[in-house]
Amino acid sequence: MKKLSMLVSLCALMSLIGCKEQKEEKKEEVKFLVTNPVLKDTAITKEYVCNISSIRHIELRALEKGYLQQIYVGEGQSVKKGQLLFKIMPNIYQAELGKSKAEANFAEIEYQNTKKLSDANVVSKNELAMAKAKLDKAKAEMSLNQVHLDFTEIRAPFDGIIDRFHVRVGSLVDEGDLLTELSDNSSMWVYYNVPEAEYLDYATKVHKDTKMKVNLLMANNEIFDQSGVVETIEANFNNETGNIPFRATFPNPKRLLRHGETGTIEMRLPYKNAMIIPQKATFEVLEKKYVYVIDKNNEIKSREITIAAELQHLFIIKDGLATTDKILLEGIRLVKENEKIAYKLEKGDAVLSHLELYAE
Repeated sequence: MKKLSMLVSLCALMSLIGCKEQKEEKKEEVKFLVTNPVLKDTAITKEYVCNISSIRHIELRALEKGYLQQIYVGEGQSVKKGQLLFKIMPNIYQAELGKSKAEANFAEIEYQNTKKLSDANVVSKNELAMAKAKLDKAKAEMSLNQVHLDFTEIRAPFDGIIDRFHVRVGSLVDEGDLLTELSDNSSMWVYYNVPEAEYLDYATKVHKDTKMKVNLLMANNEIFDQSGVVETIEANFNNETGNIPFRATFPNPKRLLRHGETGTIEMRLPYKNAMIIPQKATFEVLEKKYVYVIDKNNEIKSREITIAAELQHLFIIKDGLATTDKILLEGIRLVKENEKIAYKLEKGDAVLSHLELYAE
């Protein structure tokens, strides 16, 4: 009876050991999901706060002193090149022009009489030259007074939109006083500042003969319906901010954009043959990015990587990985350095197809 009891206990013990071994085997059979980096043409979108300016925005100022006699346009009105805008009382300038015309006529008569006498050898050639100089001086003064009279009329130098008035009819204006501003909004210049590192990305990724297109996000969070072109980059960086100004030109056929507006420039930088991995395959230690790489012995090894750019759910890798590397995609917090694991490999293209990728 005692032997039978020992035999039963031994069987029970062997059964428990067998169950434990089966559980351990099942635990070892847990497979982690692994993937590999993918090479793909893509692009990232950078955003920059911007200021919007008319391609021509000028001040219209009085060219002569006098009372403002007439305003021929309204604030905010579109005007054409050469259109009369303001008129300063011209009486004094008209009188001066009349006086100079009379003097020029007198000098002309005097010159003609002297010329006849000179042809008859009655007066010397020097006296004729003096009469000619007097006539030229009178004509020059008449031309000058004509210019002064013309300056009493201020006309639009180009097609544009009139800003608010700084004077009213009857105001006494002095030479140089500001009357209003005029904006040519047919096209707009949009200025924005780019950090040095992003400028270098732009300079190395965009062909020098290619003009990059950009989009404008307006203040109402809507994209402007015209694309702009980056045409100008200033010569020097701002040493205080580390930025360099860019200028993009936008056509403005509907005159929707106005001088002084603000917005956000969206600039897409192309990345040819970029190495891409999911963001969730990475972890951070002391502000450095790492991934777990599975070596030939199926052991986990952490490896530092350098990020070139960030997309939604994705990183573009600058350094640290090769396309042949196998990186841990899921279960990063469940493994330890040098631990041996079982895994299931899912191709990088298949993994990316489940993520939002903005690619060309």
